[in-house]
Amino acid sequence: MTENERTDLGLTDAAECSCCASSTASTPLIATEGALQAQFKVEGMTCSHCVASVTEELSALDGVQSVGVELNAGGSSTVTVSSTSALDLEQVRAAIGEAGYSLVDSAS
Repeated sequence: MTENERTDLGLTDAAECSCCASSTASTPLIATEGALQAQFKVEGMTCSHCVASVTEELSALDGVQSVGVELNAGGSSTVTVSSTSALDLEQVRAAIGEAGYSLVDSAS
């Protein structure tokens, strides 16, 4: 490649990034015996980077053992959290907000 040639990385200004533009991405939930599980609906997630951001923020909450995400790009994604104790809804909302997304509903 010459100095003036550029490689198209496929990045666009579309609603989703083209590096992982799958609308079916998900992460598995690995729960231990006796763990509590809660499901939340999250809006705004479009790709695996979104999944990673939400997973990272929620995993930092006290007691969280694992986070599973069923991505629904363009809609509400289902996030399942396994924890050693009940989660504070406002802490969950804040963590999701910190990742850049919105908690829309607690499914359980």
